[in-house]
Amino acid sequence: MPQAHARPALSHFEPVASRATVGEAVYRELRDALSVGRFDPSQVLTIGAISEAFGTSHMPAREALRRLVAEGALNVGTGGSARVPAVDANRLDDITEARVLLERRATVLAVAHSDAEIVNEIDRLARIHAEVANHRDVFDMLMKNRTFHFAIYRASGSAVLPPLIESLWLQYGPYMRLLSDHLNNARTDGGHDVYAEGHRQIVNAFRAGDADAAADAIEDDIRRTRSQMHGPLREITG
Repeated sequence: MPQAHARPALSHFEPVASRATVGEAVYRELRDALSVGRFDPSQVLTIGAISEAFGTSHMPAREALRRLVAEGALNVGTGGSARVPAVDANRLDDITEARVLLERRATVLAVAHSDAEIVNEIDRLARIHAEVANHRDVFDMLMKNRTFHFAIYRASGSAVLPPLIESLWLQYGPYMRLLSDHLNNARTDGGHDVYAEGHRQIVNAFRAGDADAAADAIEDDIRRTRSQMHGPLREITG
C-alpha cells in the first residue's frame, strides 16, 4: 500500500461553523472517518493538519485526538500527534470474535424489542445502503452500512452494548482501510450484492421475529468481512 499522509486523507472534511459545537463536531467526524477506514494503518494525524482541514484552532483538534486515543482508536504519537494503529492478524481475529459475541447479543435483544416501526426503519436503511453501493464512493457506502448496523444495536434497549460495539468498530477501522480497494471494485462489478443480500436476510429475520436467524445473519456479515481481509492483510504484514 502506498505511503499515506495526513493532509490528503483529511481533504474531504469541511470547516466547522458553530463555535459552540466545534470540538464535538471535529471529534465525531474523525471518529466516523476512522470507523470506516478513511485512514491508513500507522498513518500519523497531526494537530495542525486536522485544524487546517476543519478550519478550527488547534484546541478542538488536540481534544479530539485525546479522546480518540483514550478510546483506543488512535495511539499516542510524538509532538502532540496521534497514529492510526498498525494492523495485526491476531488482533483482527480477537476484535472479530468480540464483535461476534456483542453484536449477536445486541441483535437478539433488538428482535425482542422491535415493533413494526423499528423493523420498517431497519428495512429502509438496508435499502439505502444497497442503493448507495451502486452509485457512490466506498466510504459513503461503509457509513450507510454503519448506520444500518447501529440502528439494530440501539434497538436492543441496552445502554451498555452499543458503546462497546462502537469501540470495537473504531478498532476495526485500520483493517477496513485495507478492504477499501476491494470493496470499491466489488461495488463497480456487482460483487457487493452479497453484502446487500446479507442485510436483506437480517431484515427478513426481524420481520419473522426470529432472533436466532437475525443473530446468525449478523455473524455471517461480520465473518464475511473478516474473510475478505485475508489477502490485503497478508500483503501488508507478510
